[in-house]
Amino acid sequence: MPRKTIHRFLPNINKLLDRPSLQWIRSLAKDPNLFHLNRQSVSLGVAVGIFCAFLPLPGQTLIAVLLCYLVGANLPLGIILIWISNPVTIPPIFFLTYQVGCLLLNTETAQFSAQMDWQWFKSLGNDVLKPLLVGSLFCGSIMAIFSYVSVFYLWRWKVVKNWRLRRKIRSTSD
Repeated sequence: MPRKTIHRFLPNINKLLDRPSLQWIRSLAKDPNLFHLNRQSVSLGVAVGIFCAFLPLPGQTLIAVLLCYLVGANLPLGIILIWISNPVTIPPIFFLTYQVGCLLLNTETAQFSAQMDWQWFKSLGNDVLKPLLVGSLFCGSIMAIFSYVSVFYLWRWKVVKNWRLRRKIRSTSD
């Protein structure tokens, strides 16, 4: 079962919540989908984590916690998958999303050099941050939808495969 495979990689939530530093999250544990491993919550958790990984904002973890809580996604998976964007992968991800943002906004890519004055920061916002944000939201949404559908149907495929295998074993033992 996919649940057993995922369960091996996730920490025991009861042991985690016993830590004094995580007492504040104990009230979140009352929502069954936040820590339960079912097809819907796992698929949503993967989608939320991947969407938040594409956000060019600080505090991706807090955004993921909030989104997981709002949509009933698996919280540990949502938080773990944010680490797709790490110091090694951030430059290529943000370069790609900037290029996509420029394409969507029909603007040219900015050629700039770093200067530490107010005018440079102002132009940086218009020339770089707007396409980066638009491209990040677009790419994050596309990848979140793709990952949700992939996990949802791969989970279903695995369950149906196991049912057929059990049915075959039962029919041969009769």
